[in-house]
Amino acid sequence: MSSAESELLTINPLELKFAFELKKQISCSLQLSNKTENHVAFKVKTTNPKKYCVRPNTGIVSPRSTCDVVVTMQAQKEAPADMQCKDKFLLQSVVASAVTSPKDITQEMFNKEPGRVVEECKLRVVYLPPPQPPSPVAEGSEEGSSPRQSSTENDTQNGSELMRTFLETPDKSSEAKSAIYRLTEEKAGALHQSNRLRQELELLRRDISKSRSSGGVSFTFVIVVGLIGVALGYYLKST
Repeated sequence: MSSAESELLTINPLELKFAFELKKQISCSLQLSNKTENHVAFKVKTTNPKKYCVRPNTGIVSPRSTCDVVVTMQAQKEAPADMQCKDKFLLQSVVASAVTSPKDITQEMFNKEPGRVVEECKLRVVYLPPPQPPSPVAEGSEEGSSPRQSSTENDTQNGSELMRTFLETPDKSSEAKSAIYRLTEEKAGALHQSNRLRQELELLRRDISKSRSSGGVSFTFVIVVGLIGVALGYYLKST
């Protein structure tokens, strides 16, 4: 039963539910509805007044109106066994005059005397587990499909795109390697030829020196030396 119907006030709910957390103040609310044509005074009592704070704990509910009562449980250092709570609240209500204000409410107004109707409603305390944070959902996952399925489908699609790109793109690496190898071989051959020509030119210079010292140099010999020098210069320039 979530609410109580009486001749004076309708109380909703009948259970004070607290989402229990250690070292944290927790609040819940009551709604008092007056469906009569009378002003109704109320007072809220608890079996453990040091543990709870009730605002307002007394008041006046005008005819055909409602009033909200906030109950705050002080921060607790220990959790009760099995999350069961034995604390209870008592809400008393009585008809009041139209000129009565909340400051005029006294305990004597709720004393049961002949000719005075005092209604009482007991409220129990219930501890609830604290709210759990929502579980993360993978972005882009469609309703009805799990994040793991979506991830697998995306990986498959990405792999297909990479394979298609690889097949459609010409393979330039082998051609580049061949060109680099060919140029390296040509450069090595040119260096070898240049060294060989340098050696031959050095030998010719020595022969020329010897010929000069011995009495002359032939015209053919000079031409051969010139040609070798030109060839050597060409190879040096090309390398």
